[in-house]
Amino acid sequence: MQEQALKLEGRRASIAVIRIDSPPVNSLGHATRTALAESIQAAHAAKEVDAIVLIGAGKLFSAGADIREFDRPEVWKSPDLSELIALIERGPKPVVAAIHGMAMGGGLELALGCHARVATHNALLALPEVKLGLLPGAGGTQRLPRLAGLTRALDMIVSGEPQTAAELQGTPLLDQVIEHEDVLLPAAVALAEQMGEHGERPMASARTVTAENADLQLAAAREQVARRTPREPAKRRCIDAVEASLLLPFEAALERELAYFHELSASSESRALRHLFFAERTAASISDIPKDTPVRPIHSAAVVGAGTMGAGIAQCLLDAGIPVKLLEASRAALDRGVATITRQYQRARDKGRIDDARMAARLKLLTPVLDYAALGDVDIVIEAVFEQFDVKSKVFQSLDAVMKPGAILATNTSMLDINRLAATTGRAGDVIGTHFFSPAHVMRLLEVVRGEQTRADVLVTVMRLAKKLGKTAVVARVCDGFIGNRMIEQYLRQAGFLLEEGATPAQVDRAVEQFGLAMGPFRMSDMAGNDIGYDIRKRRSRETPSLFYSRIPDLLIETLNRKGQKVGRGWYDYQEGSYQAIPSAEVDDMIVQFRKAHNLQARQISDEEIVKRLVYALVNEGYRILDDGTAQRASDIDVAYATGYGFPDTRGGPMFYADEVGLDKVLADMAVFARNPQADPAFWVPAAGLLARAEAQR
Repeated sequence: MQEQALKLEGRRASIAVIRIDSPPVNSLGHATRTALAESIQAAHAAKEVDAIVLIGAGKLFSAGADIREFDRPEVWKSPDLSELIALIERGPKPVVAAIHGMAMGGGLELALGCHARVATHNALLALPEVKLGLLPGAGGTQRLPRLAGLTRALDMIVSGEPQTAAELQGTPLLDQVIEHEDVLLPAAVALAEQMGEHGERPMASARTVTAENADLQLAAAREQVARRTPREPAKRRCIDAVEASLLLPFEAALERELAYFHELSASSESRALRHLFFAERTAASISDIPKDTPVRPIHSAAVVGAGTMGAGIAQCLLDAGIPVKLLEASRAALDRGVATITRQYQRARDKGRIDDARMAARLKLLTPVLDYAALGDVDIVIEAVFEQFDVKSKVFQSLDAVMKPGAILATNTSMLDINRLAATTGRAGDVIGTHFFSPAHVMRLLEVVRGEQTRADVLVTVMRLAKKLGKTAVVARVCDGFIGNRMIEQYLRQAGFLLEEGATPAQVDRAVEQFGLAMGPFRMSDMAGNDIGYDIRKRRSRETPSLFYSRIPDLLIETLNRKGQKVGRGWYDYQEGSYQAIPSAEVDDMIVQFRKAHNLQARQISDEEIVKRLVYALVNEGYRILDDGTAQRASDIDVAYATGYGFPDTRGGPMFYADEVGLDKVLADMAVFARNPQADPAFWVPAAGLLARAEAQR
């Protein structure tokens, strides 16, 4: 940290300016806290200093605590953040926080402990700890209600979402809001000078909380959390801590807040969320590629295929400000694609997410085309046509003929062999997989699939592009299904076996949804299209005759032709205009008749067994994926499942969850499942990596 405690600025040269200088985000780790405390104490001791301004170096005030310290003793090593804030708030001289860029988490708590705050109008202020399964632990739940009022504080603390200084203007939280960053420091110095002259040191801790109908507000917040996020204890504790600001003296409320923080930090939910926080950042690192690998420029793009997926991918690029050429084989298909994109922007505008000017600017970047020759000058092209190798290979041959040297050729395939596709071109090193998830403009996950000959700079460029598109990218090697779909195949196989043994689709879905998954396997299959799953099973059975599936999912198509939501009939019945899944008597009867025909005795299956069999199917295949190098690390698999497959964030992903359960327990349960007389014994043979990690845990 750059220390400027005794550098005097201002008209009367009586203001000490202290800069938080801890790149890249001015996090408040122990070393930074120590330097800040020493600077503040020096300013307090200097007779010529009347007041202090605290400002962040670089582009922001502070992004808060160093989360890496949360599981280490440094987070509580003196001075901890609460001690630093007390040093400021109770000190003999006024301290003004000058906020630009952002003040997040502990950074905002630090500013709340100052005696005044000046901010640029677009600065973001937030207490996002709840997103890590925590609550603010350095007075945030006590000072924010006193400065922003109960209603706004509840919203900010329970949601964790930021608000701009402009939105907070007019509350005691901000003494001044200014338009231009270049006058931030002079404005803060002038205010500090004025406060120093008059000896003003207003403290948030001395204020009372302003609230109307506080009991009703707290009850409404609790009801909403219980209904929407019942598996997130941090949100409940946030409300409890804010309530303490109304009921208890300040110091007692601080103790209550800290007790809640310790309780949450030890919870499995917070451990899971913190695991995913770091896992997402680690996923961007590619172990065998140097960090200084050059990146190819991406100033323009093209998308081949204007269907649902192609239109969504084009919209992702447009949202990032990248001009897009959208190619289709016919004018009618092209017009439908453009209409789809336009409708999506109109919906966003109608919901207030964008305005007319921004919608027009994005649509202006879109160029519909009907000829491959029009794509020759773009930097990257993403193919999003029908999921058949012959169709995609023809597209790649056409692209190879027209694309400029150095252009990247990407395929949106979810499972096909990218090495084979690359071999159909004369530029295999420029070919890569970009597996978007539907709807592409909404879903966060992007599987980036590197072929055997994909060049390092191509991979790095696409990872950089993913970040620009707001995606969480995970690198995979080529195999059937890559990471996510390869694992989900085993999950779906096990779901089919459960039907043979006595479960119903509704019971299986209910069990895993209560566990926390966004959607059970049968509702998911109905949404994706049961005919698609049918085609995949037939292909895989031809390619791998030893792969054993339940026949029940095939009969759903072959005898009942129930393709899913798109026809109103799948594993469930659907009423017109509704996606509500209604259990189907016809399907249940089909399952019963199948058991009779094959002399299968139905038994009672517990929800606990259902969850274990489906989740451990994911885990075992995940370790096989690690064994053969398809994924770089276990945490990448967790990121893929949390961001793309609806696995609950509060469970941390399947691999983390298995570690939390204990791999010895996982293996013991798998051994029980393998002894089931109706089981496929090969299914539960443990992966080598699973056995090795279990031994390491012992």
